[in-house]
Amino acid sequence: MAFVLTLGWSGLASADATESPTGDRGADMAADLVLVRPLGLIGAVLGTVGFVVALPFTLPSGSAGDTAKAWIGAPLEYTFNRPLGEFHVCGEERRPCGTGTPR
Repeated sequence: MAFVLTLGWSGLASADATESPTGDRGADMAADLVLVRPLGLIGAVLGTVGFVVALPFTLPSGSAGDTAKAWIGAPLEYTFNRPLGEFHVCGEERRPCGTGTPR
């Protein structure tokens, strides 16, 4: 389920940066608050469960940090570090979500 949610976020992140999903800023904000943010929180919880299950495999390979960033950090960033109604940018510097560098 976390994988499916991640695919949905990547589709939103790849949309045209100037294009609004609904065409109405207020509707975008409402949809973000009521639908997208709760789904992001669910994705982070499922990612945390998946991370704990995968931990015995990621620790020996040294990929635990990357796994935590992708499965927990990215959904949390998308949920809590993004302006309301803006589905394509995160952080104060308004960089594309999921990237560590400003655009």
